[in-house]
Amino acid sequence: MYYAHFGLKEPPFKITPNTDFFFSGGNRGAVLEALSYAILHGEGIVKVVGEVGSGKTMLCRMLQTQLPDHVDNVYLANPSMAPEDVLHAIALELRLDLPSDLSRLEVMQRLQQALLEKHAAKRQVVVFVEEAQGMPLATLEEIRLLTNLETRHDKLLQIVLFGQPELDENLNRREIRQLKERITHSFYLGPLNQDEIEEYLMFRLRAAGYYGPPLFSKRAIKQLAEKAQGLVRRVNILADKSLLAAFAANTYQVTPRHVRAAIRDSEFASDRPSSQKRSSVVPWILLTAVAVLGAFVAWNERVLVPHTTPVEPVVQSAEAPVELEQESKPVPVASIRQLIKQREEHTAAWLATLPSHYLTIELVRHLAWDDLEKQLQPVLAQLVLDDLYAVDTKVNADGSVIILYGAYENRQDALAELKLLPEELQAGAHLRTIAGIMEEMKQHQ
Repeated sequence: MYYAHFGLKEPPFKITPNTDFFFSGGNRGAVLEALSYAILHGEGIVKVVGEVGSGKTMLCRMLQTQLPDHVDNVYLANPSMAPEDVLHAIALELRLDLPSDLSRLEVMQRLQQALLEKHAAKRQVVVFVEEAQGMPLATLEEIRLLTNLETRHDKLLQIVLFGQPELDENLNRREIRQLKERITHSFYLGPLNQDEIEEYLMFRLRAAGYYGPPLFSKRAIKQLAEKAQGLVRRVNILADKSLLAAFAANTYQVTPRHVRAAIRDSEFASDRPSSQKRSSVVPWILLTAVAVLGAFVAWNERVLVPHTTPVEPVVQSAEAPVELEQESKPVPVASIRQLIKQREEHTAAWLATLPSHYLTIELVRHLAWDDLEKQLQPVLAQLVLDDLYAVDTKVNADGSVIILYGAYENRQDALAELKLLPEELQAGAHLRTIAGIMEEMKQHQ
């Protein structure tokens, strides 16, 4: 829906693993190389552990595509498989036509013979076991027994277990200690840190065809990273919803406001207070985006209909300004005063559209222009300028102002934004209600 708005060719943050979007940062590339080496040169069992949504399935798919042609892949995705079904499942993946009434011993003999033939043909077989933490212990033990299939010098079967941290708990149980002893290599997929998440977001956007400046502001990334807890799947979900929220707001940069909307619209139930209830079954971000898209389609159809008076189509400039949180160039003093004057023109209309119980952040109050410029110039580049508003208080001849920042539905969101402000502003900033600001404006009229 938002792809054309941001110049994307395809969805950048789908949670379905796509090897074209494999991110080698966050130690993922190093783990992939180590896994490839362990499979091709090692023996025994290899284990990969990571939290839910850390990228284990993507790693497994990458292995399947990057291993040499002489390696045959067997993929077991059903963790609830019974012990007696494991041999049949592997045989089926290797395209062995076995009668269903064969005994376990007969299936093992047929499987061993097939593996010996592959070994003689200089082929290798690796079994990938997904969701291994959910496998019954008896099934894991059956998998261990497969490592006994060997020649005088080589194992006939390489096994890679992918699982959540519960897999380690299962392997510590005494009755399965023999399996643990067969594990020769262990890898752990840790969470991404904030810098890696920033790289990840840009990498995925570039892979999807985006060529512009960073879409996610620094503070938006910080907020997204804190909520995602370094888990790739959460990053994808929040990034996708944040882009949708920015599209619905008809902006070209993702700010903390859009990330907060994405967080509220996500199903991270463990992080949401139990008393908080969702207001609608259908996510409001999607509803808003559909409405925006519908309005655009309706407008497009209207300008395409012949009129007696020619209608000049609205063409958006390819160089539309995008306000980014750049730290390289401070805003000149002269333009700060001009900016504040411009924001004053928008403030009255902005306040009129907000419910009276909404909150805003008061950054600065009753400063003369020189003092205002000194205070804002070092930090202005770190703020989202579209969230900056100014109220002329007419306290003195210099036209002193109150500088406001953003609008928030509840105190929790407002305080979260306050903590993201530059430290120079946090000390003097505090929360105000829209009703209070409106009343103060009336007093100064």
